[in-house]
Amino acid sequence: MGNDGGSIPDRRDLVRTKAKAEQADKANQVRAMWFFCALSKRPLQEPVVSCPLGKLYNKDALLEFLLDRTSFGDGEEICGHIRSLKDVKVLKLTPNPTKTTTFDSSSDSAPTRAPFVCPLNLKEMNGVQPFVYLATCGCVFSQGGLKAVCRSASSKTPPTEVPGDAGKGADSEQAKDLDLCPQCGAKYDRAFDVRMLNPPVEVEEQMRAAMEARRAAEPVKTKGKGKKRKAAADAAAEPPVKKQAMPSTNPSIAAASRGVAASLAEEEARRKAGMSDAVKSLYTSKDGPKKKETFMTMGTFTR
Repeated sequence: MGNDGGSIPDRRDLVRTKAKAEQADKANQVRAMWFFCALSKRPLQEPVVSCPLGKLYNKDALLEFLLDRTSFGDGEEICGHIRSLKDVKVLKLTPNPTKTTTFDSSSDSAPTRAPFVCPLNLKEMNGVQPFVYLATCGCVFSQGGLKAVCRSASSKTPPTEVPGDAGKGADSEQAKDLDLCPQCGAKYDRAFDVRMLNPPVEVEEQMRAAMEARRAAEPVKTKGKGKKRKAAADAAAEPPVKKQAMPSTNPSIAAASRGVAASLAEEEARRKAGMSDAVKSLYTSKDGPKKKETFMTMGTFTR
């Protein structure tokens, strides 16, 4: 076959070139971060939680991981920084009122509408707009909507001095800086409590550094200290156990026993007094002290 003039080979057919590296589809990556759980890769369903790095998880999948950290193959790489449920925050999400499509497990097609929106400006949480959540209450807003609300609130209510607070110093200044959540009214610090969801790489590194700084500032827990204190408290609460004294002997019984012992001693003395010298020699020696041998062992060698 070939060399018949019917085909003209091109350079691409004769020279092998280096294959280009495959590039992941950015649209699919963004859809995976905002529509699916980062751990189980299943669609996001409430309750949804977020870690200090801004990743989204289904709470049931995270519980399964914390109970058995080997239940997911890449679990340690994705959420190895999560120690317990205290490290995550349950998010208060607003469902999308215009969502018409649903997830179908039998098909690979992803929905075109986001399941959640911002309650302030109804922007869909699909990765186009940056979203944030408040670490104090867990309410989720779009970054632009929260900034607009905070800007309007600060312009309408100028700072006023409260009588008697002039000498409080830093405490009063910190109290003035606290804002109110536009959804639930909880107080939060604009500089520390606003955290981004699915942040870029640069912002994620900053959030990781802040997380490590917070954990380094936590007090060190000593194991066994609480148990020792509890045991000491229980011992102090219990009344001291008194030693039981030996029961005293009845005086009448003691007198009767002494009388019986005296009568036995007198009877033994009378019996020995009536013995002949031959019988006494079996037990004692005439010239020396009383020997240990009896008539059964006299004259025999004992060790």
